Amino acid sequence: MSTTQASSRLPGFHHLPLQERLLQLGQRLSQRELETLSGAAGLDPAQADHMIENVVGTFNLPLGLALNFIVNGRDVLVPMVIEEPSVVAGASYMAKLARSTGGFLAHTTAPEMIGQMQLLDTADPHTARQILLEHKESLLAEAAEIDPVLKQLGGGPRDLEVRLIENSPLGPFLVLHLIYDVRDAMGANAINTACERLSPRVAALTGGRVHLRILTNLADRRLARARCTIQLSELGFGDFSPEQVRDGILAAWAFAAADPYRAATHNKGIMNGVDAVVIATGNDWRAIEAGAHAYAARNGRYTSLSVWSADPDGNLVGTLEMPMAVGIVGGATRVHPGAQAALQLMGVNSASQLAEIIVSVGLAQNLAALRALATEGIQRGHMSLHARQVAIAAGAQGELIDKLAQQLIAENTVRIDRAQQILKEW
Repeated sequence: MSTTQASSRLPGFHHLPLQERLLQLGQRLSQRELETLSGAAGLDPAQADHMIENVVGTFNLPLGLALNFIVNGRDVLVPMVIEEPSVVAGASYMAKLARSTGGFLAHTTAPEMIGQMQLLDTADPHTARQILLEHKESLLAEAAEIDPVLKQLGGGPRDLEVRLIENSPLGPFLVLHLIYDVRDAMGANAINTACERLSPRVAALTGGRVHLRILTNLADRRLARARCTIQLSELGFGDFSPEQVRDGILAAWAFAAADPYRAATHNKGIMNGVDAVVIATGNDWRAIEAGAHAYAARNGRYTSLSVWSADPDGNLVGTLEMPMAVGIVGGATRVHPGAQAALQLMGVNSASQLAEIIVSVGLAQNLAALRALATEGIQRGHMSLHARQVAIAAGAQGELIDKLAQQLIAENTVRIDRAQQILKEW
């Protein structure tokens, strides 16, 4: 069922019992999809056995829904798979603040991946480079015939670049970059196959030896960008004025922009949101992580992926740009029932649309972390949820979980030894 007209505003959703939350999704998903998300159905060991080696079972993580998101004018409920407390709540709340200004505006560049071919043992790398550039059109024409289905869908090779690596432990060598439009796929298999198929021709033209033939996860030609504006009036809370919150967020971002030690944790907060959606949709979160951090250091110094500023009216404006090589066809996205249900819930029909949602969630989660850090500290909201985990680990069950968690928070001692002691006293 289409979700294009369904609102992502579900007031009181987090107060509902688990089964009632699922009932709220009854008009958006089929019964089978609901059972998949609930854990009653989903990836079984027989299916998993066809996905990886030496399968002995499956492994579950919590799946939550980020609410309130508007991305490019469309309401969307966002499934997130993550074990860390406060991420889903933080992203949902920031998305709520962004609604009054239209939510998130996002776009992507063309779905172009880069395949690398390492060319060794040429007599003269400079001459070999010229030869390859002279035969560029014929090499691209050959690459275009490798995947007829992709060609029919409008994808295929777009360009061929030849780089000279002058200083390496091996000495000089060439690297060919095959720029390849993979349409709605993540593209690893397509680009790797194309590089394999072109390698003999490259070797014959240059007299060299093609060694490595593989995509790069620094997918800097396949970018996703998101932007949001938070009205100044939405930022204040408790004892914190709107101006204090805004200026605190800007100061926290400036720290990340200038210092790689802070930027690493700052960007980890972005990836809390990004990875959770990538995992939920069966995409390669490790590839996204690698590309993101490499992109953050593309200018020779690791820095913040996001940028925050104040507009002329004093409102808070955030932008996020990062590589986003995700797909909705092929791989686990078409094998894993949970991934299929997640895509259906979001109403996604293209890889670019999925990327736009993911980068928007990353920006929202970044704002949630900055707001907490700049005001009451990261632990206050985080510890209330962490206390429940500690209570469960200590052995609490049923209603005792919340009771014990509240006691730990009241004492400001969220530790398992204290939780076990309280349980014994009760």
